Amino acid sequence: MKRISRRDFLKTSALVSGAALLAACNGAAEETPVEVAPVETEAPPVKTEVVEPPVGAITLDDGTVVEGDAINPLKVPDNTAAEGVFFSGGFGHAYIQYAADIFAKVHPGSTVSVEPIQGVGEKLRPRFVGGNPPDVIDNSGAGALDTGALFSEGQLLDLAPLFAAPSLDTPGKTVIETLFPGSQKGGVIDGKQISVMIAYSVGGIWYSSTLFADKGWTYPTTWQEMLDLCETIKTAGIAPWTYQGKYPSYVEFGVLQAQIFKYGGIQPMIDIDNLVDQAWYNPAVVDAVKELYTIVEGGYIMEGTEGLNHTESQAEWLNGKAAFIPCGAWLENEMKTVTPETFKMVMGEVPGEGHAVLAEGGEPFIVPSEAKNKEAGMEFLRCQISKNGAKYFAVNVSSMMPVIGGTENVTVSAGMESAVAVVEACGDNVFPFYRYGGWYSEMGTATSAAMGELMTGRFTPDQYIEECQAQADKTKADSEIVKFTRVE
Repeated sequence: MKRISRRDFLKTSALVSGAALLAACNGAAEETPVEVAPVETEAPPVKTEVVEPPVGAITLDDGTVVEGDAINPLKVPDNTAAEGVFFSGGFGHAYIQYAADIFAKVHPGSTVSVEPIQGVGEKLRPRFVGGNPPDVIDNSGAGALDTGALFSEGQLLDLAPLFAAPSLDTPGKTVIETLFPGSQKGGVIDGKQISVMIAYSVGGIWYSSTLFADKGWTYPTTWQEMLDLCETIKTAGIAPWTYQGKYPSYVEFGVLQAQIFKYGGIQPMIDIDNLVDQAWYNPAVVDAVKELYTIVEGGYIMEGTEGLNHTESQAEWLNGKAAFIPCGAWLENEMKTVTPETFKMVMGEVPGEGHAVLAEGGEPFIVPSEAKNKEAGMEFLRCQISKNGAKYFAVNVSSMMPVIGGTENVTVSAGMESAVAVVEACGDNVFPFYRYGGWYSEMGTATSAAMGELMTGRFTPDQYIEECQAQADKTKADSEIVKFTRVE
């Protein structure tokens, strides 16, 4: 497959081809011309030919025709009643129901139930143990299932057949050929595709462009400019920063990882994921942590932040109590019902020398290997990441699926537009989420807690790094924990 550049697929583009249809006549015998007196007649009425879809084809609500091998390549049995359980978070739930509606349209008589939950791990782990897991799961949010453990137990289906299947609504392409290059790497463990990453996640620092315009502030490009602006903001009676206090991992992916990349590229994060000895003491990591800590030292974090959950801190930010907050591109949709009309939220790149942005496929959906209706689980995902599903996601969720052409002819929000602009500006300087949190859940929980201690000033940078390295060493030394290797 021809490689598509990040710039090409982030920009809305469409390949439009057309051909003139020529009227053709059957060959006729040679005739002798005869003079005929002209006769005045009315022009015959113009007939509009209605093109019917091929027999057996299915027409989706947007007019897309699904036909031939694209209808049921995964062999979903007739009258299947599949079960779906999905994390209900920042993206809402309507886009999942939309995919279920597509599924029902393509497979008359079959359905996928749609159940929203939180605390996915706590609620679904007993079902895996009992051998009766749902057919498809959105494994996201705090307390998600430990995919590393599930994989090592053989509990997750290899989704290679899904990726090799014909696309639902991009004729001539397989599913994987319709997705952004590299967008599914986060769903791979030991060479097997065990998750579909249905959202193209971009992490960064969010602020109100309307507030900045009103105050005459300019978004900083260096970290020193950030600190100088924080002083100005603090003087204006506004807290420069807040974060999702009870979930400090937002600071890791929204700020710290970009700082590490700007100091040392991708390798320090690969080493951390691979439990390389003393990886947390890499100079790039040390420098990045110390740089982050300057907003703590400066007293730039909103008082009471640590006691707030994600939506509470984000609401305080929307109410003008703080200027900056780290988050992913789902922020707009998660807070749309409480966002003031005058608040135009946009994302900025983490300030520092050079460019760096976290951007990759996120929001992992899985199909259990012991599911009763595995084919239906995969088919639901094929409907979910269709171009049709991606357009609905872009318009109604203000976020982007990693589907080529998924924003064709649709209007996107200011926040989504700004996130795309950050990725475009960074070019190839794009990195993914840490992997270790999904591979080693206890380590991920412990390092996130350490970040909370750092952001409240209870840990110094040295203490934070010492704790994170201790957790990595503990994980590496535990022979009961299956280890994984990240290549890139």
